[in-house]
Amino acid sequence: MNLKDKLFKKPWPYWVGGIILALLNILLLFTTGSAWKISTSFLYIGSAILDRIGINTNDWYYFNVYTNQLKPEDTYLNNRLIVMAVAIILGSLLSVLFVSEFKFKKIKNKKQLVVALIGGILMGYGSRLSFGCNVGAYFSAIPSFSVHGWVFGAFMFVGAWVGSKILFKYIL
Repeated sequence: MNLKDKLFKKPWPYWVGGIILALLNILLLFTTGSAWKISTSFLYIGSAILDRIGINTNDWYYFNVYTNQLKPEDTYLNNRLIVMAVAIILGSLLSVLFVSEFKFKKIKNKKQLVVALIGGILMGYGSRLSFGCNVGAYFSAIPSFSVHGWVFGAFMFVGAWVGSKILFKYIL
């Protein structure tokens, strides 16, 4: 087995992945002064699309009360959060292409498609209601010794367990 297969095709132990993610989070915090955020970039993309079709989102309650966290020279499509989200997506694509693991999977049935779309919409809506997602909760709250990150983590595991039981019993 060559080095490429050992490093990229075989799964790494969880502790190695955890250490690498922790080091990357420290590097991100050190270089940008901000914690890792993902779902906010999708909010900005949605706002940019709405702005392009003539709906002004700057006057919305959310952006007036909670601000949009952009620097004055930034736009919804030109800011560090968008760059980070695009880099994560492209990095993931390049990594699966590098080890020849990219493939399209056929959707089994319409029920699976509908459930996946509804689940994605609910997850996105829920992440905006809570002002973040699991990435923000783990890589921002827990390292900052915030109690809400640990509460989120406990309930996320419970929700994943219940969701997987429902998924296997009724959908798959």
